[in-house]
Amino acid sequence: MKTKKIFTCQNCGYQSPRWLGRCPDCNIWNSFVEEDYSPPAKKTKERVSLYKDEPVLLKEVEVKQRLRIKTDIEELDRVLGGGLVEGSVILLGGDPGIGKSTLSLQISNSLAKAGYKVLYISGEESVAQTRLRADRLIQEKIKDNLYIVSQTDLSLILEYIKKIAPNMVIIDSIQVIFEPSVSSSPGSVSQVRECAGILAQLAKSNGIVMFIIGHVTKEGSIAGPKVLEHIVDTVLYFEGDRFALYRILRAVKNRFGSTNEIGVFEMTSFGLKEVKNPSALFLSERPKGISGSTVSSILEGTRPILVEIQALVSKSSFGYARRRTQGFDYNRLGLILAVLEKRLGLVLENEDVFVNVVGGIKIEDPACDLAVAMAISSAYKDRFLIKDGLILGEIGLGGEVRSIIQPTIRIKEAEKLGFKIAILPKNNLRNLDYKGKIELIGVDNLKETFSILFS
Repeated sequence: MKTKKIFTCQNCGYQSPRWLGRCPDCNIWNSFVEEDYSPPAKKTKERVSLYKDEPVLLKEVEVKQRLRIKTDIEELDRVLGGGLVEGSVILLGGDPGIGKSTLSLQISNSLAKAGYKVLYISGEESVAQTRLRADRLIQEKIKDNLYIVSQTDLSLILEYIKKIAPNMVIIDSIQVIFEPSVSSSPGSVSQVRECAGILAQLAKSNGIVMFIIGHVTKEGSIAGPKVLEHIVDTVLYFEGDRFALYRILRAVKNRFGSTNEIGVFEMTSFGLKEVKNPSALFLSERPKGISGSTVSSILEGTRPILVEIQALVSKSSFGYARRRTQGFDYNRLGLILAVLEKRLGLVLENEDVFVNVVGGIKIEDPACDLAVAMAISSAYKDRFLIKDGLILGEIGLGGEVRSIIQPTIRIKEAEKLGFKIAILPKNNLRNLDYKGKIELIGVDNLKETFSILFS
């Protein structure tokens, strides 16, 4: 059959007979790559479905309650919603060197130790290289039911899975796996989509837990078509700088659990180590007697985490004030600065403002607005705030401090770490069910908070 050339967008999979500068579907520039294309041959054999073709009554469908498979890594089990589900497909993404392969090998060893049969497909490393890494990470005798193979041909991988019949398969990584019947090169949209679809179908039909590792582009998204995230059941992202000590595992999609939970790990020479109390970790190096530092609390699922927010305000030398954030939304910072100028009279138009959330945490919880505003005010006034104080509250455009969700568990977490004072919205204070040692101060607006902290 004649093969022709076609141009495919590497971001969304849109195809065009000619090269385009910008994709008309996803509006990404310079994303088209030339690929070979062969029209699909007509299938002569009858299609065989994995499931029953005939519609059935929903009330007559029998559901077997399957217990989740525990990985013995509590932080991972929390993110997954309680453990692995049979037949689930999990996509694990993150920057190069952040710990994806390390975590996968630790999961393999944990399940093998529990008696499950595991097959590790290493497409980027040889078997000897993986063994060297395993000797460093696994501080015990490697179990007999942990198999490994270095292979990139999907047809051979399927044969290995059929022969070994494992309970879990790890694909490291999907960008190097190729299907021989697809003419495009490994890592292209066509290859990634086809290989992921075949692997997902295999996992569903045989009850295999499938871990797929995906590379991340410079924009921070998993390389390959966006449809890859729709094929899988769970998408996990590693956050944090690969040169930093701590890693944060977050679920951005989870069909079997919440997407609000996070897992915190510490990278050591022996692999990823769980962090049981991230609040104490993120506050362990907090400077004393320094202006521009506040502590607030965010909610990640059911877990409250105390975070340190640092701000620095300095005179602009270039005639154009800079605003930089790390771990905090840039647009939200612009809103807070506008409210501080309008409602408190702080002159920040000629000041460079820098905001940093310590520990690599990314804040999306609006309960930290008041803490960010007070950190900026402290840096601007160059005055130290209360030592053991927690600041909670969302800021409105009128300068009012709005109520937050679940203030009780945030305050109890602060009490465990020895905090003495908590500033929070008055609306929360009226209905707060808390009888502890922390002194609670309710505030209505920014001016009232400012007068309490800087009086």
